[in-house]
Amino acid sequence: MSSCLFCRIARGEIPSKKIYEDDDVLAFHDIHPAAPVHFLLVPKLHLDSLLDAGSEHEALFGKMIGLAPRLAKELGCDNGFRVVINNGPDGGQEVFHLHIHIMGGPRPWKRL
Repeated sequence: MSSCLFCRIARGEIPSKKIYEDDDVLAFHDIHPAAPVHFLLVPKLHLDSLLDAGSEHEALFGKMIGLAPRLAKELGCDNGFRVVINNGPDGGQEVFHLHIHIMGGPRPWKRL
């Protein structure tokens, strides 16, 4: 999709602070981090959300979920991290290109 923000980032048209890139996925730092470590993992293939994913995408999602802990640990999340995928307007999704938020680092608030 030519006008999609994350497609444009994946094509290199918009700069990002890249963490990882290969033929299938791109990981980069979130520009509005909600945690000391907060990065996004996006497929280069445009899918609006998980609602558009099918069984043909299982290998891609497996790759993404497999990369999440490796990249989180490389960025210092040795004590854990959170993985979030927002889907659709009611799920809090703001950019309609499937992406995974990985957040970690010291938390200044208590868990309930």
